[in-house]
Amino acid sequence: MSLVWQIIKQWKHLEDIISKLLMDIIKEVCVDNIRDAINAVKLGADRIEFCSKLVEDGLTPRFEDLISIKEIVSCPIRVMVRPHSRSFVYSEQDLNEMKKTIDLCMQHNFDGVVLGCLDENMDLDIKKIKYLSELSKHLKVIIHKAIDLTPSPLNSLKQLLEIKQINGVLSSGGADNAEHGLDNLKKMIAISPPDFEIISAGKITKENIDHLHEKIQGKFYHGKKIVGKL
Repeated sequence: MSLVWQIIKQWKHLEDIISKLLMDIIKEVCVDNIRDAINAVKLGADRIEFCSKLVEDGLTPRFEDLISIKEIVSCPIRVMVRPHSRSFVYSEQDLNEMKKTIDLCMQHNFDGVVLGCLDENMDLDIKKIKYLSELSKHLKVIIHKAIDLTPSPLNSLKQLLEIKQINGVLSSGGADNAEHGLDNLKKMIAISPPDFEIISAGKITKENIDHLHEKIQGKFYHGKKIVGKL
């Protein structure tokens, strides 16, 4: 009986450790419709990334959907600003569309916008990123996983840390998922100031977040199924 009690005590101690590790994390759920956003909040999402067409890895939502979700969902919402899925190289027309989305997000007091621009060499297009981030004014600006397509996500992050309007990046550490990008994600967190968000992403689910958080030791995590099936 004493052995059973010792096992129970050890298990309880382990649960307490896991609970403390998870206490301060932010779980961000990406959705492409309002129903899923509502369900995500019910299941414990701390924040929503709202887009359209997740089958294309997320595009700019329709303006009417943006207005509706702001009225219905009370948790912080960040909006994907991505006019098409052809590439992350944007024309002047694309930038004008992105500006309109940013303007709407400011008018309706969204928490932030999620965007990213690359040049023809697959490096960050810093000039365009600065332009869009300056337009965003009071909105939080997050650079999305386009950073993972650059030759060195770590060096790209260092460039972004020089831009005061940028509040964070969404990344898998340059890998195909967060598990494979663990080392880079930890390095990204290590070189970033405390108020800069390194949002770990890439196949993070309710089933594996405890395991990944124990290894990454970050604060921000992102996924479609991070709070369970919607």
